[in-house]
Amino acid sequence: MMYWQSLADFLSMGGRGFFVWGSYGVAFLLVVLEIWLLRRSRRQSLRRLQQLQALERD
Repeated sequence: MMYWQSLADFLSMGGRGFFVWGSYGVAFLLVVLEIWLLRRSRRQSLRRLQQLQALERD
């Protein structure tokens, strides 16, 4: 188990902080991007379904 003396020690992660926090940052950005893409795809699909339903009514 690791114990840190200060917040700076925690953030540096024994000299590997850049890679650790960078990995968390990239993972977070990818999750946000995935959610955004899914929402956009859903909106487009719903819009297309509405168009198809409108064509069927005519």
